[in-house]
Amino acid sequence: MSPTRDQILHTTASLLEKQGCHATGLNEIIRESSTPKGSLYYYFPGGKEQLVSEAVLQAGRAVADRIHTYLAGETPPSQAIHDFILRIADNMEASGFAAGSPLSAVAMETATTSSRINAACQAAFNTMIAAFEDKLLASGLEAQHASDLAHFITATIEGGVMLSRTMHSTEPLRVVARQLSTALTC
Repeated sequence: MSPTRDQILHTTASLLEKQGCHATGLNEIIRESSTPKGSLYYYFPGGKEQLVSEAVLQAGRAVADRIHTYLAGETPPSQAIHDFILRIADNMEASGFAAGSPLSAVAMETATTSSRINAACQAAFNTMIAAFEDKLLASGLEAQHASDLAHFITATIEGGVMLSRTMHSTEPLRVVARQLSTALTC
């Protein structure tokens, strides 16, 4: 992949995470990515919808990679997921509550307005869910139970992120970490 294309996608994902889809304009992406306007249209001839869709997919893969990395090894799922959530909380606090979930704002804003972006959000969330499911399956859980728990974990984390960003406090995520840890050890 082209470094310019990667820079545009990375910048777009970062802006989407901070301010959502509707507040992120193409001129801002060009300015923040320090790329020529022609490059944006060359790599993303489908305009903002294509760009946002691809940025969402890239962000979903990046989060799934982080999940796999942090949950790798012999640590039980309850502890590994607990620690992963605390890392999200710490990163969110360090960002001044601007970071935390690259998908939520876009998913909520575009659920009924763009089938292309909605499909990208669904695929990105499914990639993240699969990463949690992999850890749960590796720990010996039955497939359906692992799938259900992976969906529950993802939904709970996303809700915790939303509350933490809204309240400018990591406490909601810390509660999620504690409660999921307890639930996963039962």
